[in-house]
Amino acid sequence: MTTQVISELPGELDAPWESVVALRASGVSLILGLPDDALPFVIHWGADLGVLDDKALRELAAHALPPLATNGVDTSVIASVLPENSRGWTGTTGLAGHRSGRAWSTKFVPVSVDVADRADQGGSVTVHAVDVDADLSLSVSIDLLPSGLVRLSAGLTNAGDSPYTLDGLQLAMPVPTRADLLFDLAGRWGKEKVPQWRAFTVGTHLREGRHGRTGADAATILTAGTPDLDFGQGEAWGLHVAFSGNHRTLAERAFSGERLLFGGELLLPGEIQLAPGETYSTPQTFAAYGAGLDEVAARFHTYLRARPSHPRTARPVVMNVWEAVYFDHDLTRILALADAAQQVGVERFVLDDGWFGSRRDDTSGLGDWVIAEDVWGGGRFRALVDGVKQRGMQFGLWFEPEMVNVASELAASHPEWLLQVPGRLPIDFRHQQVLDLSHPGAFAHVERQIVSLVREYGIDYIKWDHNRDLMDAGSTRTGRAGVHEQTLATYRLLDAIRAACPGLEIESCSSGGARVDLEILNHTDRVWASDCIDARERQQIQRWTAQLLPPEVVGSHVGAERAHTTRRHFDLDFRAATALFGHFGIEWDLTAASAEERARLAEWVAYYKTVRTLLHTGSTVRRTLESGDLWLHGVVDPDHARALYSLTLRERHITWPAGRVQLPGLDPAREYRVTVAGPGADATYDPRIHPSWYRTGIVLTGSALGEVGVHVPALDPDTAVLLDVEALT
Repeated sequence: MTTQVISELPGELDAPWESVVALRASGVSLILGLPDDALPFVIHWGADLGVLDDKALRELAAHALPPLATNGVDTSVIASVLPENSRGWTGTTGLAGHRSGRAWSTKFVPVSVDVADRADQGGSVTVHAVDVDADLSLSVSIDLLPSGLVRLSAGLTNAGDSPYTLDGLQLAMPVPTRADLLFDLAGRWGKEKVPQWRAFTVGTHLREGRHGRTGADAATILTAGTPDLDFGQGEAWGLHVAFSGNHRTLAERAFSGERLLFGGELLLPGEIQLAPGETYSTPQTFAAYGAGLDEVAARFHTYLRARPSHPRTARPVVMNVWEAVYFDHDLTRILALADAAQQVGVERFVLDDGWFGSRRDDTSGLGDWVIAEDVWGGGRFRALVDGVKQRGMQFGLWFEPEMVNVASELAASHPEWLLQVPGRLPIDFRHQQVLDLSHPGAFAHVERQIVSLVREYGIDYIKWDHNRDLMDAGSTRTGRAGVHEQTLATYRLLDAIRAACPGLEIESCSSGGARVDLEILNHTDRVWASDCIDARERQQIQRWTAQLLPPEVVGSHVGAERAHTTRRHFDLDFRAATALFGHFGIEWDLTAASAEERARLAEWVAYYKTVRTLLHTGSTVRRTLESGDLWLHGVVDPDHARALYSLTLRERHITWPAGRVQLPGLDPAREYRVTVAGPGADATYDPRIHPSWYRTGIVLTGSALGEVGVHVPALDPDTAVLLDVEALT
């Protein structure tokens, strides 16, 4: 990483700013103009420009603005990282708010600029600015991280003596005019992470999340790209808002040619009223540039893996009993499942919904986090926990701490703890309401109940669910909208429980994949990608969840032969090969499986344990082949000494067999042996199905594998083959 700060640009260049900062990290350059009288703006964000000497940087900075050809204002318009209408910008502004109808337009002027150069650890620019007429002060932080990600955040302080109503604060990053394409994700329950593409036309492409949680339909990373953008080619500039409540991202192309990506929290009317001296801090927004979607994903993965809190122990094989028993809890039956789990090699056993209060179905009991006497009383719950641990497995338990059924002791005792508009409860959503965790009493109640259970029973793992949207989510204490405070209180509750219970791991589940964002992962250890474990659907869900998250933090389970959510049938090898590329687990009534199925599953569990270090430390690579009918998904270790690729036939192609498949990510100069891997490698050789090298493997250089490739088996639809690639030199 290199940081250059050039001050006092030559007057004869007539530059509208007085200094420029150049940051470099991991193949990315970020060059910022720092005007004396305006907020910073981006001169370049994208591919590394190398080391620019002072003269070159001066030239680039001084001539960064286009000619005045728009029939607009008489000076050049600069869209800063927080665009302002007062500067001539007529697009979306970064700040919206007012002071009883006044101070509705801002013109911030910097009072200090701090530039930090942390050697090879990245660099940052922090600008403190004021608007003396609006009585507001603003701090904006822009960090170029070692991964090449840009991280942006801002804080707005009410410096006046009357309240200030904040309607929105969002930050922006520009992209070049060659970014003609927009890409983001959509989805719904059970079908999360569906990609969608469109032209980057003039106007605004707006994605708002109003669920009070990240949302199954979240854009995830709003990306602008060149027309040739794919996993391994083109250029991409993406933006992710790291926030688990309401949020918005938008892409805007102005009449004057600028193309901006915005991101920030979506604030409900009147939700943020800043008292004198009070500060609002934005969520962190992450911007990623990459040569192809895989490089963008790699920057997020690298960032997450560098965090001190990132899980580094081997990710244990999980068994969750939800699809095996649902609400039908019985000690004998569940211990039989524990026996079957032990036999196939499970390392963590999780009891799901239905163990507490009056919770025999989904209509009652939420909020009453006490052992159900009619099901688990008389020492039976202790017998279950001890039985699981005696079988050599960790014990996990399901909670939904942010929710409450109206039919519960908690709701009856404290109706004021339910988020609501005064005088009416929100519309029913899965028979449940939302517990106001910003209320100190509610927060302490939930924390106390969970911590006491974790400590008493030695619970190792919590599946933390969140199964409804926040609608009419108002505080009974303030009368104002409460999604912002609820989201921050949830983070505090997660942190308090983990601090009180060292070693406890927590999974973020939200109707499956409706709370998948970078901030929830600062407070949990993994996410549940979807309630749908149909292997065909999971191929797509996991493929695009990987655009943000590495596989070790994405729960991925082997389900029953007939998927519970879609009723489709898939063979065991396909289900297991799909689950392999995540945090591997099982959600299947193994007591109903045949001895042959359990034996085969045990082979897959054993295989996962041999490759999980590779899967959970390597770089993800993806390719779309045969017009999308054949998918490649792989992981290459950091030293390029080994790789594991999965090939899945999605649809029958118009021609067959498939052509040679190139294996990306290898060292071109090294020699590798390619073999068929996993339990599926034991298929009897058939020349009508298998390539000639199938029995003995093939040895080629990385360049040959990456450019020429190898023939692969002629797969049936909804089947997969694994290729293990190991360096010989």
